[in-house]
Amino acid sequence: GAAKLRNLDKSERNGYMKGVIKAIKHDPGRGAPIAQVVFRHPYKFKQVKENFIAVEGMYTGQSIYCGRKADVKIGNTLPLGSMPEGTIVSNVEEKPGDRGKLSRASGDYATIVAHNAETGKTRLRLPSGSKKIVQSTCRGMVGIVAGGGRVDKPVLKAGRAFHKYRVKRNCWPKVRGV
Repeated sequence: GAAKLRNLDKSERNGYMKGVIKAIKHDPGRGAPIAQVVFRHPYKFKQVKENFIAVEGMYTGQSIYCGRKADVKIGNTLPLGSMPEGTIVSNVEEKPGDRGKLSRASGDYATIVAHNAETGKTRLRLPSGSKKIVQSTCRGMVGIVAGGGRVDKPVLKAGRAFHKYRVKRNCWPKVRGV
């Protein structure tokens, strides 16, 4: 399935949920790897698999925690309001419960600039350098998205560019139309 945060449920709003990273996999057409995390179902006897965008420092068998009471540690997901200023986050929600929209590309991160407790808003510095104000109840994952340094190596040949964009979408080659 799509790489998203957990659905915003009661256990995440009030406490936390513990998940275990089962595998870290390559996702075709995405620069960043994907972590398969297994959670216990909140009220049924079964396990729920979620695909998260992996952050640097994740490993298989690691326990990660999602929710308001989770610690500020690499890989944990918690509301921006519960993190101190200067925390580096990724896969941040734009609106509470949309399961992650901002800074998801490989090597990307957003920085928490300031909290405004009266209005319940948080200022972020996005990877583009622009500042954005989101609600403090929006969740984010602590850490930098894995797979950074991908753009440092030149593509060099048309064939490599062809295969790179073939799995993404039809946006190559670009003709200047002269």
